Amino acid sequence: MIHSIPVFIGVTVLFMGGCAFMTGHSVANTWRPLAQVLAYCLLLGAVDRFLVFALFGGPLLSLSAYVLDTALLALIASAAWRATRARRMTLQYPWLYERVGLFGWREHRPHQA
Repeated sequence: MIHSIPVFIGVTVLFMGGCAFMTGHSVANTWRPLAQVLAYCLLLGAVDRFLVFALFGGPLLSLSAYVLDTALLALIASAAWRATRARRMTLQYPWLYERVGLFGWREHRPHQA
Protein backbone atom coordinates (compact mmCIF):
# COMPACT_ATOMS: atom_id res chain seq x y z
CA MET A 1 0.00 0.00 0.00
CA ILE A 2 2.68 2.51 1.02
CA HIS A 3 5.65 2.39 -1.34
CA SER A 4 8.08 3.95 1.12
CA ILE A 5 7.53 5.52 4.55
CA PRO A 6 9.91 8.50 3.96
CA VAL A 7 8.27 9.20 0.59
CA PHE A 8 4.81 8.99 2.18
CA ILE A 9 5.80 11.38 4.97
CA GLY A 10 7.63 13.79 2.68
CA VAL A 11 5.29 13.95 -0.29
CA THR A 12 1.88 13.06 1.13
CA VAL A 13 2.00 14.35 4.70
CA LEU A 14 4.27 17.38 4.42
CA PHE A 15 3.99 18.66 0.84
CA MET A 16 0.48 17.61 -0.19
CA GLY A 17 -0.76 17.97 3.40
CA GLY A 18 0.31 21.60 3.25
CA CYS A 19 -1.57 21.98 -0.03
CA ALA A 20 -4.63 20.37 1.56
CA PHE A 21 -4.38 22.73 4.55
CA MET A 22 -4.23 25.76 2.25
CA THR A 23 -7.16 24.39 0.24
CA GLY A 24 -9.35 23.99 3.33
CA HIS A 25 -8.35 27.43 4.58
CA SER A 26 -9.07 29.12 1.24
CA VAL A 27 -12.43 27.43 0.77
CA ALA A 28 -13.53 28.41 4.29
CA ASN A 29 -12.33 32.00 3.82
CA THR A 30 -14.63 32.35 0.82
CA TRP A 31 -17.60 30.86 2.74
CA ARG A 32 -17.89 27.82 0.48
CA PRO A 33 -19.26 24.47 1.77
CA LEU A 34 -17.23 21.54 3.06
CA ALA A 35 -18.31 19.42 0.08
CA GLN A 36 -16.19 21.63 -2.15
CA VAL A 37 -13.14 20.87 0.01
CA LEU A 38 -13.76 17.15 -0.36
CA ALA A 39 -14.08 17.47 -4.14
CA TYR A 40 -10.72 19.29 -4.28
CA CYS A 41 -9.18 16.54 -2.15
CA LEU A 42 -10.04 13.97 -4.81
CA LEU A 43 -7.89 15.99 -7.20
CA LEU A 44 -5.13 16.46 -4.62
CA GLY A 45 -5.03 12.69 -4.13
CA ALA A 46 -4.50 12.19 -7.86
CA VAL A 47 -1.70 14.78 -7.89
CA ASP A 48 -0.09 13.05 -4.91
CA ARG A 49 -0.17 9.69 -6.71
CA PHE A 50 1.41 11.26 -9.78
CA LEU A 51 4.19 12.95 -7.79
CA VAL A 52 5.06 9.71 -5.99
CA PHE A 53 5.08 7.91 -9.35
CA ALA A 54 7.06 10.53 -11.29
CA LEU A 55 9.63 11.42 -8.64
CA PHE A 56 10.12 8.18 -6.71
CA GLY A 57 8.91 5.36 -8.96
CA GLY A 58 5.91 4.50 -6.80
CA PRO A 59 2.77 2.86 -8.18
CA LEU A 60 0.61 5.26 -10.19
CA LEU A 61 -2.60 3.24 -10.41
CA SER A 62 -2.80 1.83 -6.90
CA LEU A 63 -6.37 2.18 -5.62
CA SER A 64 -5.44 1.45 -2.00
CA ALA A 65 -2.67 4.08 -2.02
CA TYR A 66 -4.98 6.62 -3.66
CA VAL A 67 -7.71 6.01 -1.06
CA LEU A 68 -5.23 6.26 1.83
CA ASP A 69 -3.61 9.44 0.49
CA THR A 70 -6.93 11.08 -0.34
CA ALA A 71 -8.42 10.21 3.05
CA LEU A 72 -5.44 11.76 4.84
CA LEU A 73 -5.58 14.88 2.66
CA ALA A 74 -9.34 15.17 3.20
CA LEU A 75 -8.82 14.93 6.97
CA ILE A 76 -6.22 17.71 6.93
CA ALA A 77 -8.29 19.93 4.62
CA SER A 78 -11.48 19.38 6.62
CA ALA A 79 -9.73 20.30 9.87
CA ALA A 80 -8.35 23.47 8.28
CA TRP A 81 -11.80 24.30 6.87
CA ARG A 82 -13.47 23.89 10.25
CA ALA A 83 -10.83 25.86 12.18
CA THR A 84 -10.97 28.69 9.65
CA ARG A 85 -14.78 28.69 9.65
CA ALA A 86 -14.82 28.93 13.46
CA ARG A 87 -12.37 31.83 13.37
CA ARG A 88 -14.34 33.62 10.65
CA MET A 89 -17.68 33.21 12.44
CA THR A 90 -16.35 34.69 15.68
CA LEU A 91 -14.43 37.52 14.00
CA GLN A 92 -17.16 38.54 11.58
CA TYR A 93 -20.06 38.19 14.05
CA PRO A 94 -18.59 38.91 17.51
CA TRP A 95 -21.96 40.07 18.87
CA LEU A 96 -23.53 36.71 17.95
CA TYR A 97 -20.84 34.09 18.53
CA GLU A 98 -17.90 33.37 20.78
CA ARG A 99 -15.08 30.92 20.19
CA VAL A 100 -15.14 27.50 21.86
CA GLY A 101 -11.88 25.67 21.25
CA LEU A 102 -10.10 25.39 17.94
CA PHE A 103 -13.01 24.06 15.88
CA GLY A 104 -16.15 25.46 17.46
CA TRP A 105 -18.25 28.45 18.34
CA ARG A 106 -21.45 29.06 20.26
CA GLU A 107 -23.99 31.81 20.71
CA HIS A 108 -22.55 34.76 22.59
CA ARG A 109 -23.45 34.77 26.27
CA PRO A 110 -23.12 38.18 27.94
CA HIS A 111 -20.94 38.02 31.02
CA GLN A 112 -23.07 38.18 34.15
CA ALA A 113 -21.73 39.76 37.31
